Amino acid sequence: MLFDKLLIKTITGNDYTLSTVITNKYGWLLAFGIYLAVYLVIGYDVIIKAVKNIFHGQVLDENFLMVIATFGAFGLAIYNGVSGKNAEGFDEALAVLLFYQVGEWFQSYAVGKSRKNIASLMDIRPDYANLLVDGTITSVCPDSVNVGDVIVVKPGEKIPLDGTVINGSSSIDTKAITGESLPCEVGIQSSVISGTINLSNTIEVKVEKAFYESTVSKILDLVENASSQKAKAENFITKFSKYYTPIVVICAILLALIPSVVTGMPSIWIYRALSFLVVSCPCALVISIPLSFFAGIGGASRCGILIKGGNYLEKLSKANIFVFDKTGTITKGNFKVTDVFPNENRNEILRLAAIAEKGSNHPIAKSIISEYGSMPSENFTIEDVSGCGIIAKNDCTIYCGNEKLMEKFGIEFNKADKTGTIVYVAKNDKFVGYILINDEIKPGSKEAITMLNSYGAKTVMLTGDNDAIAKDVANQVGLSDYKASLLPQDKVSEVENLIRQKRKTDVLCFVGDGINDAPALIRSDVGIAMGGIGSDAAIEAADVILMHDDLRDLSAAQITAKSTMRIVFENIIFALGIKLIILILSALGITNMWVAVFGDVGVAVIAILNAMRAAKRPDRKPLKLKHNSKS
Repeated sequence: MLFDKLLIKTITGNDYTLSTVITNKYGWLLAFGIYLAVYLVIGYDVIIKAVKNIFHGQVLDENFLMVIATFGAFGLAIYNGVSGKNAEGFDEALAVLLFYQVGEWFQSYAVGKSRKNIASLMDIRPDYANLLVDGTITSVCPDSVNVGDVIVVKPGEKIPLDGTVINGSSSIDTKAITGESLPCEVGIQSSVISGTINLSNTIEVKVEKAFYESTVSKILDLVENASSQKAKAENFITKFSKYYTPIVVICAILLALIPSVVTGMPSIWIYRALSFLVVSCPCALVISIPLSFFAGIGGASRCGILIKGGNYLEKLSKANIFVFDKTGTITKGNFKVTDVFPNENRNEILRLAAIAEKGSNHPIAKSIISEYGSMPSENFTIEDVSGCGIIAKNDCTIYCGNEKLMEKFGIEFNKADKTGTIVYVAKNDKFVGYILINDEIKPGSKEAITMLNSYGAKTVMLTGDNDAIAKDVANQVGLSDYKASLLPQDKVSEVENLIRQKRKTDVLCFVGDGINDAPALIRSDVGIAMGGIGSDAAIEAADVILMHDDLRDLSAAQITAKSTMRIVFENIIFALGIKLIILILSALGITNMWVAVFGDVGVAVIAILNAMRAAKRPDRKPLKLKHNSKS
């Protein structure tokens, strides 16, 4: 009665209701006509949806509950009016529908805001490719370009396909793919990925992957299908609402019928049953829980962390065992000269080694030439000694290789006691020195693993490298354990062993990048791939992809997972708790339909606003993990 009292008091200054303006037995018709007109204006779509869903077999949805509750309130008011009583119920029926529509608007707004982060990924889809054929540029559809073709990318254009720069240099904006705000510089032989934007100069790119295999295509497919992988909490809410709604409808019917027969006061108990029906609508849970997961996945995608579904987000929140591949994950996967002995002969040792290695494409040879700083101009005759190294001959003889090479030719040398790849160098049968070469450790690796260790997680490295190298890397970054000299199938066996040993509450994550890591990624509870340099097989097999190739993003991903799950449980407890209290109070007649409206729409709006917090962009500061006694 609140609406019509306010309306009449505003117009006449008297505290009446619309049903008492006309003082005869038909006075209630004025209120009925006005409220019915307003009802149809704001609620016609709810009625239409309810009818359509009935024909589609979805009878007990929120639209049907709203229609039954509001029609019931109208019917009750009409009954009171015909009986000569005060026609209460029109304004409350209208209020139920009005606030329900407000809740629907909040839902649409929240979903739209959360969808914005993910929908913005669609902007990375290239519209065309500039195909270069015999000096002529033609704009074509990206999926019609073949591997090996050359495309031209002008400043301001999206790079349509993955490839290698063969002409020109430029700055590339990669934030749409990796979330990295600073542009990167590319030149000849640099790899570029689709979906990024060329900023400064025209470049020519040789296509390395067809469009359906390109980075942009895989990301779009991954995001579009993320919602199909539901978490346990989402499945619980789906099953819960399936049984919950019929039960409360039956309870509302019994509440209306049995006490009415016993007390002979049907209007009172029908009103209570309608209030019961309004507050029982499960939309707060049905809307806010999936929205929380959707928002969490969207928030992570903003900083280059792609999560393939809510179930992986839920598992990641509980992860406490992290198993790492070494090369390309903890280390960069490229060799670098880390020491030269003796240091006073550094330039000469590097020059001699560069002369011997300049014709080789081996990563070790490239690292030596890179450290020397230039390609030697001297021309030597190169002899490859299988399994030992290289001999270069001209005006002098250079020996460059492992200790077997020194021993084979009887050269006395100082054996290195350091870990890594050792290249011994001799000139004219006389030992000159050695070069120590190691795979570079990524800048964020030590920090990320230290974070995980400090919060009780178990960190293990599995690698095909020998024990000495594996031990050195493990010590440098602070791993709690490692296994060395493993074949790809051995990695899977080790993951299997760890899974057998873990407790039911433990969750094991495998982090890798290579094609040989794909089986282990699939077998683990959560597979995490390095997306920027990772192989297609690893990315396809993984559940979470770190587009920055930075292990520190593990903490950001876990922050997102933990905060999302916390929000989910907050909404479940809050919504069920408030609804249960109001359901009991409504059945006892202590509260009216206005409180029931809050129990439905108010709770839904609060839950939706809370769910939107999951879209907050995460940082790399880790949340505390449960202590793992096995670590």
